[in-house]
Amino acid sequence: MKKIEDLFVIDSYYNELKLHKLFDKDMKENIKLFKYERNEYLCQEGEDMPYFLFLIEGKAKLFKTLPNGRAVLLSFYKPLKVIGDIEIIKNQATSGSIQALTECYCLAIDMKKARKELTNDKKFLKFTCESLAEKLFVISMNSTINLLYPLENRLASYINELLVTVKYLDSNQYVNFDENLVDLAELLGSSYRHLLRTLNGLCKKGVLEKDDIGYRVINHKLLIELSGDLYQDAKFL
Repeated sequence: MKKIEDLFVIDSYYNELKLHKLFDKDMKENIKLFKYERNEYLCQEGEDMPYFLFLIEGKAKLFKTLPNGRAVLLSFYKPLKVIGDIEIIKNQATSGSIQALTECYCLAIDMKKARKELTNDKKFLKFTCESLAEKLFVISMNSTINLLYPLENRLASYINELLVTVKYLDSNQYVNFDENLVDLAELLGSSYRHLLRTLNGLCKKGVLEKDDIGYRVINHKLLIELSGDLYQDAKFL
């Protein structure tokens, strides 16, 4: 994590996103700006959160470790998403891990300051309730997807979420799986062998191509068709 000491940039983000509408009392003077590198954790399960975060640029994934030690994918985070809404209300350690899939920029408020200033702020509490309700809906939907959709569709959706810089539908791009395939299988609720079979199936369908470097997407249009709208950060409010 890198702190960016640029008041003009912070002020620009704050005004552009109209964050002042979320508070009864203007919190601009308490806002900091952080940059997280790809693969870096914005928060880790079981740890205390030092800051309440607004994800304003980039993409991240939320996952949780189950009692049996396996990890499960719960959601993808895209702007504008808040991180720390449960923790600020319940004053507890984080219940899941959030890892950056790209460079991520977050506006941040010191958690102690946020609890002191915002837990009695009616506008902020309304916003927090809406945020929690939306997250509950998305995670419930994604949990259903993990149970009921074939691995091929879930894997296609996961790969599509990783492709954040595709400019053309037929452009070739390597899929950078940051996890090893054993970890990825766990994340998608699959066995390692089933994941390999599914990757081979996507290669046979002409979606992916495997070489000495790894897997690359050769038909992004078909990938999108297979992924459907799975794992999308749905809006319902």
